[in-house]
Amino acid sequence: MRPPIFFGVPGATLLTVIAFWAGLYAWLFSEIWLGWKKRALPAGAKARDRGSKWLLISSIWLAAFFGIGFAIVLPQAAIEVGRSVLFAVGLILLFFGIVLRWYAIVSLGSSFTLEVSMRDGQRVMQTGPYRWIRHPSYTGSLLTILGILVCCLNWVSLVLFALPAVAYAYRIRVEEEALVEGLGDEYRTYMRHTRRLIPLIF
Repeated sequence: MRPPIFFGVPGATLLTVIAFWAGLYAWLFSEIWLGWKKRALPAGAKARDRGSKWLLISSIWLAAFFGIGFAIVLPQAAIEVGRSVLFAVGLILLFFGIVLRWYAIVSLGSSFTLEVSMRDGQRVMQTGPYRWIRHPSYTGSLLTILGILVCCLNWVSLVLFALPAVAYAYRIRVEEEALVEGLGDEYRTYMRHTRRLIPLIF
């Protein structure tokens, strides 16, 4: 029964504790800023979201909030083996996920939206991380939340990863159906030589 490492308990260094909270707040405020900046669809875009935006937002915040909460109130479910190593792995996932997500967002530029949408003249993005996977911003987001939950070092917290995983599975299905309908053979061809989230695997 141990409290979370990110509270600076034995097994943590000051640097790793600072890194966790810096990464958490960087992710938190960047997502809030993104939500404000992209709160409206671009002119001419037609929403095809089918509720996936709010499903994603709620699943991600619930997983993060309750994941940290359960790590605090359920120390009996703490992971007891390899805590320092796991915490370091969680930090790597957290920061790599943030970088990958923003690499994907910057690559899309003005075409990035928080809702699934289609517009006239839209083309398939095949540069940057989109050369290898179709949804790199989703991969980045999933890695980030997984990193946060791994840093919680709690079995109950880790189970909560199922929430965003299911939400993103739905989002990807909605988005790819819209893109196939809107872009036709161009997107079907792109799908044949890329993977959804993990290069060469899935």
